[in-house]
Amino acid sequence: MTATIYDVAALAGVSIKSVSRVLNRGPNVSPKLQAKVLAAVETLDYRPNLSARSLAGASSYLIAAFVDAELTLEHWRSGRGNDYLSRLEYGALVECRKAGYHLMVELVDYGSPSLETWLLALLRSLKPDGVLLTPPNSDDPRVLDVLERNGTPFVRLGAEIDLDRGMRVFMDDRQAAADMTAHLIALGHRRIGFIAGPGSYAASRKRREGFEAAMARHGLEVDPGLVVEGDFTFDSGRRAGTAILGRPERPTAIFASNDDMALGVLNAAAALGVATPAALAVCGFDDTPSAMLSTPPLTTIRQPVAEMAAAATRLLLPPSAGQQGHAERVDYALIDRLSTRPPS
Repeated sequence: MTATIYDVAALAGVSIKSVSRVLNRGPNVSPKLQAKVLAAVETLDYRPNLSARSLAGASSYLIAAFVDAELTLEHWRSGRGNDYLSRLEYGALVECRKAGYHLMVELVDYGSPSLETWLLALLRSLKPDGVLLTPPNSDDPRVLDVLERNGTPFVRLGAEIDLDRGMRVFMDDRQAAADMTAHLIALGHRRIGFIAGPGSYAASRKRREGFEAAMARHGLEVDPGLVVEGDFTFDSGRRAGTAILGRPERPTAIFASNDDMALGVLNAAAALGVATPAALAVCGFDDTPSAMLSTPPLTTIRQPVAEMAAAATRLLLPPSAGQQGHAERVDYALIDRLSTRPPS
């Protein structure tokens, strides 16, 4: 027979209200009371009824992560997987598991005209205790409006606008891109190509700003013909790399705004007979598993996606839940591998 909250209360020798306070992370719970209740829960293998909790207005023990539908599906269709999503899930799942929560990942089509209606119906149906927002949803005012109207706590990853809304966790994309550009310049590169990500992503804009700022700081001009916008996919990197390398004066280095596009550049260079890194240095951004396994291994910025997701999840869980305006920065690292070396 399935154990009930009454069984837990009887075994622990406490009231049902006390059991509820412990399980819902309520206030005024002593370590002794918590230990007694959790011991009874473990002994009875008690599993709370999440639906009943939701109907009663209590905690649903559910955290939802909203990710960009278009880019996620494109990665899956290409067969290359989605390392960003995998690391996001890992970071959030570890924290949810420790706290006894569940994680749900939902694809959000931010370009849909019915986004607000769909999103409100989703929130009212699932009643998540909090939401993780990934770009570009984290900067979409329609998404923020619906969450605020519904009273759902949320944490924004990589947000760049309306920074006082909700909580946020971020890394300094602008400085990271500037550091990578400075790394190429220190190697002796002066003519550097750049592949930007979609303009709808705040991180794309920040990375381009960092590239341009570093070039200006070192007295170097950015050749507009060497700057191409991609969409964070391998194919867009290959097309952009082909276009840049087809210029009359080739660059000696190309910096792509993510690893998938940098891998596309490596592919384009190989097809054109341009040796990497002897004739062309290539670097990326993210430090996906493919960056270590490419030929040559890819110099890149390690973006701490799992750490950011874990920090964001902790902000949604008691006792931190609801710290409006709280911001937390997570550090990045420049990973120097064999795809970059001084120009020949």
